[in-house]
Amino acid sequence: MANDEAATLAAVGPRLRALRQRRGTTLAQLAELTGISVSTLSRLESGGRKPTLELLLPLARAHQVPLDELVDAPATGDPRVRPRAIVRDGVTYLPLTRRPGGLQAFKLILPPGTPQCERGQQSHEGYEWLYVLSGRLRLLLGEHDLILTAGEVAEFDTRTPHALSNPGAEPAEALGLFGPQGERLHVRARPRAG
Repeated sequence: MANDEAATLAAVGPRLRALRQRRGTTLAQLAELTGISVSTLSRLESGGRKPTLELLLPLARAHQVPLDELVDAPATGDPRVRPRAIVRDGVTYLPLTRRPGGLQAFKLILPPGTPQCERGQQSHEGYEWLYVLSGRLRLLLGEHDLILTAGEVAEFDTRTPHALSNPGAEPAEALGLFGPQGERLHVRARPRAG
C-alpha cells in the first residue's frame, strides 16, 4: 500500500471521532443508529480497526455526510450541481446542493392548485427559509394563514406545523433553504458608510 493511501486510511478514525463529537453524539447513540457495536466504533475511531465500506456506509448515513468526506477524497474538479428533480404531491423540488446533511438548498416549483393531495400541516426537526421568485405561495404556519408573493421571504422552525401550496392560477417558484438540525440562517448586514 502506498504511503499516501496508508495516511488516508489512518486519518479516517480521527475524522470520524471529530465528526461525532462535533455533533454531540455518544458512541452508544451512534451504535444504535448504525447497528455497529460500540467496541467496533471505538476501535475504528482510535485506528485499531481498518475502515471498510461496510462500516463507512452506515456511518456516512448516520452523520448525513457524503462517503468521500469520511475518507477525505480529492475533489472531482467540477463544481457544477446537476439537480435531479424530485416530484412529491405535484410539487417539483430541484436540489441545488450536492452535500447531504447541513443546510440544503432547493428550488420549488408548484403548479397552480398544488399540492393536490391535502395532507394537512406537517412538523419535523429543522429550520426553513423560503424566498418567492414568482407566483403566490400559501403558507399555513401554526395558526397563521399567509399568502407570500414574489420577493417575499418567510423563515420558520419546522417543528411548528406547516404546509405550503399554490393558490394562484400561475405556477409559483421559490428558493428554499432547509437545516435539518434547526440551523438558522445568519444574515450579515453591510456596515454603514462613514
